[in-house]
Amino acid sequence: MPESPQHEASPALSAWRPLRVALFRNLLIADLVSDIGTFMQTMGAAWLMTSLTTSTVYIALIQTASALPFFLLALPAGSLGDIFDRRRLILGTEVWMFICAVILTVVTFVGGMTPWLLLLLTLALSLGDAIESPTWRAIFPELVKKEDLTPALALNGIEFNLARAVGPGLAGLVIAAIGVAAAFLVDALSFLGVIFVIFKWKRPARKSTLPAETITEASWAAIRYVRYSPGIRTLLVRAGIVIFFSSSFWALLPAVAKQLTNSPYGYGFMLGAFGIGAVLGAVVLQRARAKFSTETTLSAATVVSERCS
Repeated sequence: MPESPQHEASPALSAWRPLRVALFRNLLIADLVSDIGTFMQTMGAAWLMTSLTTSTVYIALIQTASALPFFLLALPAGSLGDIFDRRRLILGTEVWMFICAVILTVVTFVGGMTPWLLLLLTLALSLGDAIESPTWRAIFPELVKKEDLTPALALNGIEFNLARAVGPGLAGLVIAAIGVAAAFLVDALSFLGVIFVIFKWKRPARKSTLPAETITEASWAAIRYVRYSPGIRTLLVRAGIVIFFSSSFWALLPAVAKQLTNSPYGYGFMLGAFGIGAVLGAVVLQRARAKFSTETTLSAATVVSERCS
């Protein structure tokens, strides 16, 4: 007998259903605040570098310091989440990033910042984020039911792009009104929410019957998987090519904003425009996929992005 209409879950309801889980809801809100703080720090570090030096090399190296740990630690970081307790790993990286953000705030406030020290602290923050990121996404199946996993991941994407839209603009306002150190302070405080939620999480102990796997073995397993998965390999190559040629735009944007506006407002709103575009793109994407194939949509978006850059 077919199920009655009143028992059918509407698409609008199912999209928000993961928020009924208190732990997931609290963690998503805390992560939104933390991501806003992270984008404020990223914007503040790049703007501060333009004040410390006129060298475009140093300015571009801020982007390198932010991205390099993700390139170097992607495989071992993913393996760490499978080998060690995920709750403790996330808690440890959050505390590490909080300490780094506090040091960044204090040194900036007392006027002791130098280009190399700014690069080092930016790298240290990014190291924590790079180690945590794979594990962060891996805990979602533990937070929500299997049927709610897809909308939960979608909500996480919305949260990230919302922070990407709000964070830089807010940083521009804070820096212009109070100073760069204030933006760094907001970033430091933003970690406390995630630390609190993760600390309160009573994650059940999980014992594996399989033999213990080392980080090296897990990393090689991931490489073998990509090697024998043509679809994944093609996707990675395509993404790598696009990111390689787009990276110069991100790296030199602070210098361009400095010349055009000479104001943290301008640079902050430039970065915020990317987040707004991502949110609007997510809305347009649903309609585009209904009319065109995924390949056509992706190729057209890539061409438009590169032409605009």
